[in-house]
Parts: sequence; C-alpha cells; structure tokens
Amino acid sequence: MNLQTPTLDAAAESLRAEVTGSVALPGETGYELATPWNVAVPVTPGAVVAVENAQDIVATVRFAAKLGLRVGVQRTGHGAVPLGNDVLLVHTGRLTECVIDPENRTARIGAGLIWQDVIDAAAPHGLAPLAGSSPTVGVAGFLTGAGIGPMVRTYGLSSDHVRSFDIVTGSGELIHVTPDEHAELFWGLRGGKATLGIVTTIEIDLLPITHFYGGALYIDGADASVVAHAWLDWCADLPEHSSTSIAFLQLPPLPQVPPPLAGRLTFAVRFASLAEESDATPLIDRIRSVATPLIDTVGVLPYAAVGAVHADPVDPMPTHESTALTTDLSHEAVDALLAAVGPGSGSPQTVVELRLLGGALAREPKHRSAFCHRDAAFTLFTVGVLAPPMSDAVVPHAEALSRAMAPWTNGCALPNFAPSVDPEKIARTYDEDTAHWLSALANTHDPQGVLAVGQVMRRIS
Repeated sequence: MNLQTPTLDAAAESLRAEVTGSVALPGETGYELATPWNVAVPVTPGAVVAVENAQDIVATVRFAAKLGLRVGVQRTGHGAVPLGNDVLLVHTGRLTECVIDPENRTARIGAGLIWQDVIDAAAPHGLAPLAGSSPTVGVAGFLTGAGIGPMVRTYGLSSDHVRSFDIVTGSGELIHVTPDEHAELFWGLRGGKATLGIVTTIEIDLLPITHFYGGALYIDGADASVVAHAWLDWCADLPEHSSTSIAFLQLPPLPQVPPPLAGRLTFAVRFASLAEESDATPLIDRIRSVATPLIDTVGVLPYAAVGAVHADPVDPMPTHESTALTTDLSHEAVDALLAAVGPGSGSPQTVVELRLLGGALAREPKHRSAFCHRDAAFTLFTVGVLAPPMSDAVVPHAEALSRAMAPWTNGCALPNFAPSVDPEKIARTYDEDTAHWLSALANTHDPQGVLAVGQVMRRIS
C-alpha cells in the first residue's frame, strides 16, 4: 500500500491527531529517523512515528490495524532489515525514562535509551548494567535479542538480568510483563526480538561493578597465525571471570583510526576480566608473550569505558554481515579461518570475529527464555563494508568463508547477530520447539500480523 495518495495523506493527518509525538511522511522533517545504522539496508516506511509515550504506540498499532498496514520499530537502526511503504515505523528515541534505584540495584529504562545513557546514570551509585560491546546500541533491541556483552562468561546474557517489560502487543494492548504476570511473554521477549510486542520500558538488575581489567591487544597481521593458535589453547582453561574474542581487522585509513592499524591487516585480542589486576594480568601476559602488540590498551578501566574493549564503529556505513555458531574448535579450524581471512588471503572483510562463549552463558538462568543454543562454543561474526574497491567481493567472500568453516559450525545463529527477513535464516536462531511457541504466542497476541515485520519468528496460521 502506498501512503503517498490523497486518501492516505488524510489518514496520516488522522494519526497525527491521535499521537503526542510526530508523524513524518517521506520528504518531511522527521522521516530521516528511519535511516538505519547499516545504510545499505533499504528502510523506506510509509511514515515515521516518533512516539512520546506508550499510548502513542498503542494509537499507531491500532491505526495500522484499521488500514491493513504493519508496524515496525527502531531506535538506533542496528540490526535493520528492509522495510517498505506498507509499514509505519515507530521510532522510540523520545522514550528516555531512566530511574536508578541504588538500594534495590535496579534501573527502569525507556526504550529510547542507548547503553551509554544507562551506564552513565548508574556509575555514580557504583553500579552498572550488563551492556553490550557497543554502548551506542539501543537497550530494547539488544535485550530482546538476549544480549551478549564483553562480560558474558561471568554474568551470562544481559536478558537474564531483566526483571520486567512494558510492551504494546500487535492487538494494541499495553501490558506489564514479569516472571509472574504474563510469564509466557516474559519467556518469549528475552530472545524473540520484536516478535511479541514493541517494548516501551524495561526494568533490569544493576551489578556492583565500577572497574574492570581489560581492553585489546592489536597485533601485526603477520603474527596472526601464531597468536590465533595460542589464543585457542588459552581459551581452553580461561576462568569464567574473563571473556575474550579475537578479530581480523582491515580498517580504512581514516582520521579516527590509529595510524598503526590503518590500511593494513591487523589482529586484535579482546579481553575483559572482573578478577583483580594481579590475577588477570598473568592471563593476558600469556598472549603478550607470543607477539609484541602494535597497540596495547589492556589495563584497569572504569566500567564507563567498556566500549573500548571492542571499539565498535559509531558512524553509519553500508555493510554486509554474516554469522554462525560453532562447536568446539580445533587448530585445523583456526587454519581454515586463517586461510580465508588471514595474511595473503585477499579477504575484503573489515572485521571477522571469533568470540568465546561458555561460562555463565551456558547455564540456564532462574527464569528460562526463548534464547537457544547455550551449548555453542564460539560465535563467528563477519562484517564487510560495501564500498569501493572491494564492495563487489564482500558477499561472495562471506559465502566462501561460511563454506570453509562449515565443518565446525552448527547451522545456528544468535538473535542479535542475524538481521534478516528470510524465514529460514530467522529460524536458525531457534530450536524447533522455541520457534513453535514464539509463533503461537505471536498469533495469539497479534492475530492480524500487525507486528509481522522484519526479524520476527512468525508462522501465520
């Protein structure tokens, strides 16, 4: 359906009368909020509704249902999928409530916040949220995708520390969801992405963390082989107080990229530990002893600097992303990865990461969730920038990398690393039982399929 007709322009005026926030059609001020972080994804909704409160979302969902439209949701645009003009895009950026309760160690946070907002609000109380590797990502999308951050092996999934959600369902109902109220939705929201509703606010646990020991060792690409093999052996007995990943990096020669890393292949070992410095230093020294880093940022850091571990890019760019989960890796697997993306490979990928899982992540929390695949050993994540001169090579190479690593991958993926509208790819995120129940819950709470947009687990009955 095309919103750019006189009839639907008039309908948009009707929606404007029902919401406190703004409604922008293509070409109008406010429509630019639809631009995703990955600017290669075509996000061209019929209108963008910048909501001021939960009732605005209720009104938008009910309005869409009357007109036979659908409703998507976005904050920062990470994990974006294509959207057409039959979709009203709810932008949550104005939902900025943030209430810290130091006594109970909780935070009530609006869906418009990014992690850095919550980190900064909690820090004066000696507390911290279990944030992701990028503090510029929106909290709601991260938590509904379960959330794997730099300290996942110590504290588990970020979604395991959620206490409640307030959501608007596809039926236009505003519901408070806890382990005791609407327990089935509480199960499904933690891992089900936007399948079951649009999140307005979330209550989370805060942790008594003020500092950690971590950062990254950036190593010349020529040393990638010896360090990658040493890292794999190191992971085998790494204590749960520490989390780590490695990344093959080909960063462009831009002003924000340190000169030793720009325009060349480098290799990063990321590390974050909640152990005392005296216990954590000998661990990372095992890697330091293998090759001399070009840059060494590992040390005691305030939790507010947690983004420095991965140093994820902030500025929007056109990218292609792919992901997989692995079983236990052998040195043969490391050799296969090196052949595909290491020195002399000709890889066009900007980042290829292996992240160690296990630890607390592998254990079921007090309240079970729709997150699956806790038994995975590593996650493999690939990002290629779709810019000349390598743009045409990125996707074919990512597919070749997937084939090369197939002997060690399990055919599954994580919710926050697999943006897609392909039902088969979305289904990789879940086991069959979880997929069935998510879809059944969605059909119950959204019988018209108003929220059947983008990365949702939905089998219309």
